[in-house]
Amino acid sequence: MLLDTASLYFRAFFGVPDTMKAADGTPTNAIRGLLDFIARLVENHRPTHLVACWDDNWRPSWRVELIPSYKAQRVEYVATGGEQVEDVPDRLEVQVPFIRACLDSLGIAIAGAPDHEADDVIGTLSHRSTMPVDVVTGDRDLFQLIDDARGIRVIYTAAKGVGRAEVYDEKALLAKYDIPASRYADYATLRGDASDGLPGVKGVGEKTAASLVTAYGGLAEIRAAAADASTPMSPSVKRKILEASDYLDVAPKVVAVAHDAPVSAHDAKMPTEVADPQRWLDLVELLELGSSAQRVMQALNVGPKGDL
Repeated sequence: MLLDTASLYFRAFFGVPDTMKAADGTPTNAIRGLLDFIARLVENHRPTHLVACWDDNWRPSWRVELIPSYKAQRVEYVATGGEQVEDVPDRLEVQVPFIRACLDSLGIAIAGAPDHEADDVIGTLSHRSTMPVDVVTGDRDLFQLIDDARGIRVIYTAAKGVGRAEVYDEKALLAKYDIPASRYADYATLRGDASDGLPGVKGVGEKTAASLVTAYGGLAEIRAAAADASTPMSPSVKRKILEASDYLDVAPKVVAVAHDAPVSAHDAKMPTEVADPQRWLDLVELLELGSSAQRVMQALNVGPKGDL
């Protein structure tokens, strides 16, 4: 099980009441929410391996070089040295180091890759895996990884939350979008994504993108059909495809999830005991994690059954 960690803690932050806080006033809704999510996911799916995939760089330089608008609207400011700081609510930002400390002290593997996003870590680990993989995310871009032959599914949290997450295999994806998983990246490139600063092909929405993929196949075939006067593609769509040539030259690399990111070393096996009991206990007491701590320990089967 590969967790798109930021996707989950953002959902926790906005979904769990912000009245949750420690005695010193530190907000804890994202921390407690994420621990509850992990507990439920482990209880429901019983993975043998679990990795919290991390954004070592939420806006990789190589993607920005290709499409400068990529996630540009999320930049809060540029720090000394050129680091681009993401616009994250202050009450969430203060919780992120505690989230990482909780995962680490519990013994849940954390994996990132220099100048890569968590999506790329997930793509790389999925590509390397010799066992079935469940990808937990609220990001549709990861649908491109679905592969029935290799047992790769997406547990999609954006629509109904973690408790009622939709499980997508190839059949479910085809029923929802009318396109195969192998062509999802092509479809996403055509459609674009305003939230990621990807313009897409102007005038081509989800329905048109899906119909093009269904009729012609991948982007190379779609572009060839647009340039061929004899194909039945409508003249207006042909014009839109041809006018977007500069975008289509570079966008596929930006949209595609990496399969070869330099992922940090980690032990993906489920923990059999709390990795750092004293540190974990200190965090539980400092942040007053209470029932959330208890539940995740029981789900992981690494702690006592009674109260902490």
